[in-house]
Amino acid sequence: MADDNKRNGKFWAQALDRAYLGLWDWNLSTGDCYYSPTWSKMLGYEPDELANTSDLWLKLTHPDDRQRAQESGDRHIAGLVDSIETELRLRHKHGHWVWVLDRGGIVERDADGKPLRLMGVQTDITRQKEAEAALEQVNVRFRLALAASGTGIWHHDIGTRKSYWDARTREIFGLVADTDEVMADLWHTYLHPDDKDATERAHQIEPGSNSVVASQYRIVLRDGQIRHVESLVRFVAGVGSAGQILGTVRDITEEKMRAEGLAFAARHDALTGLLNRSAFDRLLAENIAVV
Repeated sequence: MADDNKRNGKFWAQALDRAYLGLWDWNLSTGDCYYSPTWSKMLGYEPDELANTSDLWLKLTHPDDRQRAQESGDRHIAGLVDSIETELRLRHKHGHWVWVLDRGGIVERDADGKPLRLMGVQTDITRQKEAEAALEQVNVRFRLALAASGTGIWHHDIGTRKSYWDARTREIFGLVADTDEVMADLWHTYLHPDDKDATERAHQIEPGSNSVVASQYRIVLRDGQIRHVESLVRFVAGVGSAGQILGTVRDITEEKMRAEGLAFAARHDALTGLLNRSAFDRLLAENIAVV
């Protein structure tokens, strides 16, 4: 039996080491806390450089994470949650911070149910956190770019048949709502009658398609106001789902009006409002060619 326990202990120690999981084992009765060699290496230390004290991890914890980390353990010991699970930063020997995921729980109690021993593992999740931070920066830049251009985003979940419009999209359509979710067929009710068929056909994206469909069309707001919008639409595959249709929408009404104004000015005399000489000659030539 002793040999079996020794072999099992060695096996689990090797497994934890190979998985790069730092083990901690806290004896609540004595206050001693064991930290595995892998835990020490994770922070750049040799095992004999750190004292096996229960407050070691707290001393190494980032000030902004201490309260949350302590509360996670206290809530578990008090029986409010089934286990300890929290993310925190620990100071590396070289001064930088290592993000870890801490998981553990009570493994031994006395006859009265009082906790005697806690055990857990900590996993280095620094790369994951850095990737999340980098992605968030990209998302922030993307949102800023969209806000600067006045572009709205919407998507329709094919599987659930639910549609979602962001605040800018709702603003463009004159929709007053506090939530992103809208009725699936709401968009169709805004389409200008003369543009409705062509626009709906353009938005019928085939699942699995990688193409981006660009279109311009008119919408009629509930107060009768007509707006010109420009839209980009594509299919986005989903993991374990039917995917979704993702689109952007931008109000180009002022651009259209400016373009029409410039076109009118190019063809008409500023004083009389009649066709100017160049426009008249061009119209005359076109009619002669037809004859």
